[in-house]
Amino acid sequence: MDSVLDLTKENIQQVVDASMQQVVVMTFWSQQSPESQQLMQTLTQIAAQGRFLLAKVNCDQEMEIANYFQIQSLPTTLVLKEGKPVDGFAGLQEAAQIESLLAQHLPKAWQVALNQAKVQLAEGDAEGALPLLKQAYQECQTAEVSLVYADALLSVSDINQAKVLLDGIGLADQDAYYQSLKAKLSLALDAADTPEIRSLLAEVEQNPSDYAKLLSLAKALHSAKRDEEALERLYLVLKTDLQAHQGEIKQLFMEILTALGQGHAVANQYRRKLYTLLY
Repeated sequence: MDSVLDLTKENIQQVVDASMQQVVVMTFWSQQSPESQQLMQTLTQIAAQGRFLLAKVNCDQEMEIANYFQIQSLPTTLVLKEGKPVDGFAGLQEAAQIESLLAQHLPKAWQVALNQAKVQLAEGDAEGALPLLKQAYQECQTAEVSLVYADALLSVSDINQAKVLLDGIGLADQDAYYQSLKAKLSLALDAADTPEIRSLLAEVEQNPSDYAKLLSLAKALHSAKRDEEALERLYLVLKTDLQAHQGEIKQLFMEILTALGQGHAVANQYRRKLYTLLY
């Protein structure tokens, strides 16, 4: 359903049903009322944010609907939730006043982003869901958001960041969804434990000063999405020598941070650690 529609007797039941799931703003207007026209423009602009459904009632054509809602003057605006009017105002209002009133009834921006992300994730578009989940997580770091975010991250094989999120889930929120994601994470970690990585790990453990092997191990770990392990091993060397192996350790460390991008939890953690060493 579009975010703005004309309400008629034919679709009113559909709109009332929609109000069971989302906020519906009904505005009653007339071509004969300049205030109506002005208010409609303001409401349409606000509705473009996608946080509610705007149903416009042309009272010149739909007087029966106006009578049903006992409209006394135009323009009049009602807020519907779960099929019933819960708020509203008569006359013209400024955008700031309208947004303040609606804020009492509308879901938060993070909730809208989370719901949109859930739809995309269900459709198999984890890449498209990630920016929305990142936005939601920045605003609200609850288990409700973290679990869906971790799900999307696992779908794109970002194992480490998903592990960070799942490790932060409290006992009270470790429900069936959490358990399924933990199982998915375990399988992903097993798949990332390649023979090449096991061999390089053994060689580096046997000879920690072989930085050429360490670089190969860090690259292999990065390719397997085990970035936190890669960064930690490189960081332990940088703690004692920032220019180790002619600066190649630091260079690879920076390249992995850049590849992970801004806003990545693991990257931010190790970026701060590097700044501490530098400054």
